[in-house]
Amino acid sequence: MKRSRIARADELTEVQRIEVASGAPFREIGMVDVADMPPLPMDVLADRQRAGRLWVAVDDDNSGSAGGHNSASAPLGGAPDRMKAGLPPRRDLEPSADQPVGFAVVDLVDGCAHVLQLSVDPAYARRGIGRGLLDHVAGWAAGRGLPALTLTTFRSVPWNGPYYARCGFRELTGPEVTPGLAELLAAEAALGLDPADRIAMRRPVG
Repeated sequence: MKRSRIARADELTEVQRIEVASGAPFREIGMVDVADMPPLPMDVLADRQRAGRLWVAVDDDNSGSAGGHNSASAPLGGAPDRMKAGLPPRRDLEPSADQPVGFAVVDLVDGCAHVLQLSVDPAYARRGIGRGLLDHVAGWAAGRGLPALTLTTFRSVPWNGPYYARCGFRELTGPEVTPGLAELLAAEAALGLDPADRIAMRRPVG
């Protein structure tokens, strides 16, 4: 059984490992720079964990197996304050019960719950874990009176824009892109991400 819960402080290194592992599909489609992006820094993760805005999906039935790419198992790539981090090698052993297999980090942007990062261990792809995390975040947002989830992502990468569209997100255009989202897109362009392929998306809560 997969469930979502707030991450513990001692799981932040594992969260970074999952994010690094989830970038592998980008390398396979030639987006090496994206695949090589460092994970969210430890101080950013620690801040969101203390704020209760870092969730992990855990595998209680210990049934990991190799999976495909067409899931949320890839970085959104929108954090301007990322830095290099020393990471342990990925373990080849099956995870123990309650070990994270995916995570979501949320900020508050323009009055909405902004999904800063959503990553799933590739060994757990195509199991609905990313969608489950998004639904969990949506429930959290609804409980706090926030109107929507937002995120920025790649329009053309199958497991980015099209995936989020299947999860209920819609691309924002023109004046729908709020100032905070526009600032995030500009920061991503400054990092070298192609602005022509970056989009902001929104999913109503309710």
